[in-house]
Amino acid sequence: MYKFIMDGVQFPVAPSKFSVKTSGKNETVELVSGGEASFLKSPGLVEFSFDVLLPYFKYPFAEYPDGFKDPAYYISFLDRLFREKRPFYFSVIRDLPNGKVIFDTDIRVSLENISRDENADEGFDITASIELKQYPIKDKTILSFKTDEEGNSVIIEEKEREIDKETPEGYTVQKGDSLWAICKAQLGDGSKCWEIAELNGIANPRLIYPGQVIKFE
Repeated sequence: MYKFIMDGVQFPVAPSKFSVKTSGKNETVELVSGGEASFLKSPGLVEFSFDVLLPYFKYPFAEYPDGFKDPAYYISFLDRLFREKRPFYFSVIRDLPNGKVIFDTDIRVSLENISRDENADEGFDITASIELKQYPIKDKTILSFKTDEEGNSVIIEEKEREIDKETPEGYTVQKGDSLWAICKAQLGDGSKCWEIAELNGIANPRLIYPGQVIKFE
């Protein structure tokens, strides 16, 4: 089973097709001798595109970890992401029926384009076309002016230090929570849900209940 999650919101039906594109930035130049030379450069940012079905009715093949929501909810969510113009995490998870995660792709992206298709022949369901682009995480740089031994002003470039985040002791499950989302929010990595499930004696990571206390250490 596949799960597609954007900014913590899981789509009820995983797309049947998923396109991943990485553009090369290599350059080819002509030499004086008449030949050619290729300059290899780092590849460009990864681009993702897919169509996702937003059902109007609660179909048996759809999955709603936070309860049923109609297409208007997801359209509003996507519109908000587009207006906010901020990066967010996009995750593709494949797991077995027992909840064990086979693989987990978690990448920071921006929402580049969104469109939706409403076809009267298909009822009230809506299909949204989504295009994402990888958003690189860059270290913050601080520029400061200082004076050297000879009295000259110089610019010093420094990387901002990141403060290590302490691992929380525990978390009390709230209505609508999933173990993946909890691990993502508390530990910064949703794929740790299987490890945390084993630590807490949870046989199926997809079955947690409000009021349950999750330990992380």
